[in-house]
This record gives sequence, structure tokens and C-alpha cells, in this order.
Amino acid sequence: MSANALLAETGALTRFTARFFREGFRPRYEVPELLYQCYVIGYQSLPMVGITGFIMGMVLTLQSRPTMAQFGAESWIPTMVGLTIIREMGPIITALIFAGKIGSSIGAELGSMRVTEQIDAMEVSGTNPFKYLVVTRVLATTLMLPVLTILADAIGLYASYVGINMKGVTTLALFVNNIFAGLTFGDVLPAVIKTFFFGFAIGLIGCYKGYYSDKGTEGVGQAANSAVVVSSLVVFIIDLVAVQLTGLLGLN
Repeated sequence: MSANALLAETGALTRFTARFFREGFRPRYEVPELLYQCYVIGYQSLPMVGITGFIMGMVLTLQSRPTMAQFGAESWIPTMVGLTIIREMGPIITALIFAGKIGSSIGAELGSMRVTEQIDAMEVSGTNPFKYLVVTRVLATTLMLPVLTILADAIGLYASYVGINMKGVTTLALFVNNIFAGLTFGDVLPAVIKTFFFGFAIGLIGCYKGYYSDKGTEGVGQAANSAVVVSSLVVFIIDLVAVQLTGLLGLN
């Protein structure tokens, strides 16, 4: 993509974002559709997020145990795994899974509606397709990703507990106490806040790519693919900015 095309795309996405804030908080509110999208988006993503979270916690524990054992620091494994999952791995991995699952789904769904002229038909009939299709989905992704991240963190920490007990014995109470002993307010709050921005970016980019899809069925595939690629890249950019802001605010 050339520099001019990149700037044009950035400008179009900025206008799309401004339109979201302009229309998103103006009556009439599509509450039933919003609740339905929250259910669909959360339900569709939960199995994959849960499996990924379990594998993440298990792998971190099994990989770190030999090194920690060399220094006689096996008791620090719960603290180390807890900080790693809650501060960084949980939000990032969950967001990437979410982008691949939901970002592509939204891009393909709205792209199909665009090329089959369903969106045009909604406009002709007097319905606001932007409010009904875009606003509800962006709000749903913004609300659901933090919930899925918290669930993935919990599942990952339980997997770590299972991994520790494969070659040793520790009680669940001791494991949990070791995790919370190493956590601070500055570890949890930034990790939760940035997931709202992750969800907003994934939903917004997926809707933008699908809403302005063209070139027929080929454009639908391109919309789904670019939604995943761009939203994944934006997730890493947001995470980098969040880390810098956290450091400047002294929350590290």
C-alpha cells in the first residue's frame, strides 16, 4: 500500500469512527440488537478463548518450572505466571483470538450484506443501518472482550495450578495466596482498561472493512482478511502505547 493510499484509508477510518460517536449515543437505541450481539459474540468466542487460556497457563508453568527449580525458586512460579498472564499474555492472546474469530466474522457478515445490497435496502426502507449494524457490534465487542479476558485469565491460572501439581503438591489456597501476594492495583487496572480499547478497535475495524466492502464476493473475502490483519496490528500498537502510558503514570 502506498503512502497516499495509507493516508486515505486512515482518514476514512477516522471519519467512520467520528460517525460512530456521533450516531452511537443518539436515540433511538438498538438495545435488543446490542444484547443479542453481546450474546453471540461472547458465546462464539468463549470455547476458543477458554482452550487457549488453559494451554497458555499450562505451557507457561511447564516451561518455567525447570529454570525456576535450578535456582530453588519453585515457590515463585504462581507469582510469576500470575503476573505474566494478568498483565500481558492474557489480554494480548485473547485479543488476537478475538480478532481472528469475531473481526473476520463481522467483516464477512457486513461485506456480504453490502454486496447483496441489503444495507442499501435498509437505507431505502428508512432504517439506519449504521446504528443497527455498526454501533451495536462495536459496543458488543468493546463490552465482551474484557469479560472474555477475565475468564481466560482465570482459566489460565487454574491450568497453572494443574501444571504445578503434575510434579509436586500444592493446595489451591496457597496457590491463590501466592498469586495475589505478587499482584498490585497497578498490575490489574491497566490490563483491564486496555482490553476495552482492544475490543473497540477490533469491532470498529471489522465493521469498517465490511461496511465499505466492494468488488462482489471477492471483496467479502478481502474484507474479512484485512479486518483480521489490521485489527491485530492495531492491538499491538495499542498495547505498546498502554505500556508507555503505564510507565509514565508510575503504575509499573
